[in-house]
Order: sequence, then C-alpha cells, then structure tokens
Amino acid sequence: QVQLVESGGGSVQAGGSLRLSCAASGYTYSDYWMGWFRQAPGKEREGVAVIGTSGLTTYADSVKGRFTISRDNAKNTLYLQMISLEPEDTGMYYCAAAQPRAGRGIANFVRSPSLANYWGQGTQVTVSP
Repeated sequence: QVQLVESGGGSVQAGGSLRLSCAASGYTYSDYWMGWFRQAPGKEREGVAVIGTSGLTTYADSVKGRFTISRDNAKNTLYLQMISLEPEDTGMYYCAAAQPRAGRGIANFVRSPSLANYWGQGTQVTVSP
C-alpha cells in the first residue's frame, strides 16, 4: 500500500521559515521523481519544486531562491525548506511521486501535476502579513 505522509506545515509570519517533510512507503522511492505542489483556496494546484532520481531539481519561478527541495533515499523522505515566506505562499502543500517519463524532463512534472502516480493528503501552510 502506497503512502505519502506530509508534515511540518503551520502558521508563520511573512519572512518566516518552515521545513516540510514527506515520508514515503509502499513503492521503490528512489525510482520516482518527487515533487511538492500547493493549492490555495479557489485556485488550481500548482507545482512548486521537483527533484529527479539523480538529484536534479527544478522550481517554479515564484519560489526560486527561497525554497529548496531535497530527498533522502535512505530514509524514503522528501523535504522542502522554505525561507522568506510570503502571504502568497499560503496553501495546502502536497507531495507527489511520478514515474520518470522517457523523453521528458522533470520540468514537465512541475508544470503538470497530472503526471503524478501518487499523492499525499497535504499539510497546511499559512503565512500572515
């Protein structure tokens, strides 16, 4: 049974930091691209950051320089370090796993959440002004 369990969300003031974690189980974690996505009320789910099986990363323009995605294959865990948080970063944050697609790079995953094979339940991040 595949499980992705996010943790680390919370409420912070603008300029603050949070570190999200996602514990994965039930599949071969190291074989999958992993990503963080977020959804604000009334908006579509959008890609935040993706990390490939080799450790290559890509980010949405809105979070470049502020967020860092990483993975620990020994612990089957995905992380998202977020600094300089802004109210616009508020939303439910989800981790997701996708099988690598031949001929496609990880940038496709951050742009297309539909490529995900598995999703977590999400963790709420709220940033106040």
